[in-house]
Formats: sequence, structure tokens, C-alpha cells
Amino acid sequence: MTQSPILVAARRTPVGRIGGCLRDLPVEDLAAPVIRAVLADAGLDPAEVDDVLLGNAAGPGGNVARLSALAAGLPVEVPGVTVDRQCGSGLEAINLAARLVQAGAGDVFLAGGVESTSTAPWRVAKPSSLTRSPSFYDRARFAPDSVGDPSMGEAAENVAAAFGIARERQDRYALESHRKAVAAQAAGRFTREIVPLALPNGRTVDRDECPRADTSLDRLARLRPVFREGGTVTAGNACPVNDGAAVVAIVSERRFRALGLTRGLRIVDSQAAGVDPNLLGTGPIPAVRKLLARHPGLTVADIDRIEFNEAFAAQVLASLDALGIDEARVCPGGGALALGHPYGASGAILMTRLFSDILFPPTDPADGTAPRRGLATLGIGGGLGLATLVEPVR
Repeated sequence: MTQSPILVAARRTPVGRIGGCLRDLPVEDLAAPVIRAVLADAGLDPAEVDDVLLGNAAGPGGNVARLSALAAGLPVEVPGVTVDRQCGSGLEAINLAARLVQAGAGDVFLAGGVESTSTAPWRVAKPSSLTRSPSFYDRARFAPDSVGDPSMGEAAENVAAAFGIARERQDRYALESHRKAVAAQAAGRFTREIVPLALPNGRTVDRDECPRADTSLDRLARLRPVFREGGTVTAGNACPVNDGAAVVAIVSERRFRALGLTRGLRIVDSQAAGVDPNLLGTGPIPAVRKLLARHPGLTVADIDRIEFNEAFAAQVLASLDALGIDEARVCPGGGALALGHPYGASGAILMTRLFSDILFPPTDPADGTAPRRGLATLGIGGGLGLATLVEPVR
């Protein structure tokens, strides 16, 4: 009998800026405390875990999931596997864990993502001969040159031009993301999902580092384009570069009942899709459409909570326009433009936000109704999109 995958715990670190408050913590020191917190929240014995799946995009290489699991104190018998779908790695790890439950491959999985851009190694290409010097490069290739392989920022400029997303609209969206994130911090909206991290200097970090209460439309308007002369994408309407981790516990419905749990988030379905790599930020458009097509009668209007990874305001707005989603409905606690984008962890952070907002809403709805469905979606380097649909189990 096919088992439904149910997310029963979700936690994350505070998100730090590259070179900022989390700069001295390698990937395993970011992920391990979150793994321990998730196990404690769910009341799971570490020996019960069938596998640990973690996404990582720019990290040290090797099997980050296994490294982190051992650093967290899990038994050596618990395996681990690292997933790389670039910005979508954390959400992909969760989707894969859900599929493993559905396939009957196990009853308890930990999944999520981690990124330490601060400690990520430099990338150095070997010279063609011993008489030449090695050369540094910023990132792996996402697509062959014959197709086009722009940087994320250049692709955001392409999207802004192709979809007619004006500079002022991008700035206004970015400002609103900061306003929502600052308000969420002030209200303690993130408190239950954040695992405080102890730093080598004895300090403890328990707040996201990047939301800015002092930003304004005027300040954003004064910023110069970063990626293209005369362009519209600036440091203000693009996400920062960040460190952070997020992990969820996913169990089969059988294990959910055996644990005596009464509240969780069922992973209903997920889909991946591809687009032109030159317009890579628009991947959520076909991914969400494919997902909805698998559930006849379901539309975006039926989804109560939407978390969209805000890598660039231009690509978010283009995707929302195409999907018919009001921008005011997205990321109620702010998104990556304010909170940050720790590549391999970002998709898992989306799911952690859905878990918190759907199962532990900050306020009771005025009409007495509770959220029925949630959607996590994001665009990915190389022209990919992911979308995952969830619903509460109460």
C-alpha cells in the first residue's frame, strides 16, 4: 500500500550574510544543530532514520549529508546522500525523500539543505599544460555555450526585458519583502522555526542578518544596475549571498500514526520543469503548471500559502504575472530578497516557512478558516523550476 509522506518537523538556522555572522561555521556545523532539533521536535530516535538527504550547491564537495549526520551524532548505521539541483537542491532533497516514502523504501527520512558561501572553497581550473597558470572561476557551467549560459544576474535582466518588468516595480517588490520580513521578526514570527547557533567566539545568533528596516524606495532607486549598463537589476532588487541550513523530518503515514502525532504537513505532489537557460528565473511557470495539471480542478486560487524563492524581483514578478498570482499573496513573512538565499538550503527554507505558517499560524484567520494548501516554488540555474504542493494533517 502506498504511504503518504508527512512532514512532522521543520527547522532552520538564522540566515547570515556571506562573510557575516555565520562566516566561521562550515556546512556540518550549520546542519548538525538543525538535524538534532528536528529529531527532538518529532520525538524520533536517531536510529530510526532510514536516510539523510541534504542539498548543497556551492560547498566543499564530498557527501555533505553524511558529514552533517555524523556531526549531529546520528549512528554510523544511518546513511546520507547529497543532492545538487543548485538553488533547488534543498527542495529537491525533500521531494526525493517524499518519493522514497511513497515507494515504500522507508518510514523516516531527514531532508533539507545547507550552504556556507563563506567557507566554500575557491574554484580553480587546471591549466592546459604545466607551463601555464591555473585560473579561478565563479561557478560551474549550467548549459553549453551553444544554448547560452548567462549568470543569474544577466538572466534576470533578460527576464525583465522579455516580460516588461520595470525597474520601479522591482524596487517596490523588494521594499515590500524587507517590510514583511522586518515585521515578522518584530512579531517573533520566526522564533519557533529558528535554531540558535553558538559561534566559536561564544556569541549566539538567533536572528536573520539581512532584513533592513532602514531601506526605502528612494534608497533603492539610487542604486546603480549591477549586471548590465542601463539595466534594471540592482543589489537592492536582487537577493544577497548567504549562509544557512534547513532540515525537515518526513515520515510515512504508518509511522505518523504509530508516533501518536496529530499534526503534520502532507506532501501531496511535486514537479520539475525546464525553460530556456537564458530566461532561467522563469522555471516556476511550467513547474507550477505541470503540478496543477496533475490535479484536475485545482488552481492557484485554491492555494492559501505560497512561498516563492525571491532570487531576483524581476523573475518573481514575471513568474507571478504568468501564473496569475497576486504578488501580495506571496511570502507573507518576507522572502529571499530580505531574508537571503543560501543556495542549497533555500528550497528547504521555503518548506520550513510553509510548515510554520500553515500549522502554527501567527494569528487566527478572521473567518475561522485554516489554510488548506501550500505551495513552494523556485527557479534554478540552468533553466529549471521546482514546485511542491502540501496540505495540513490535523
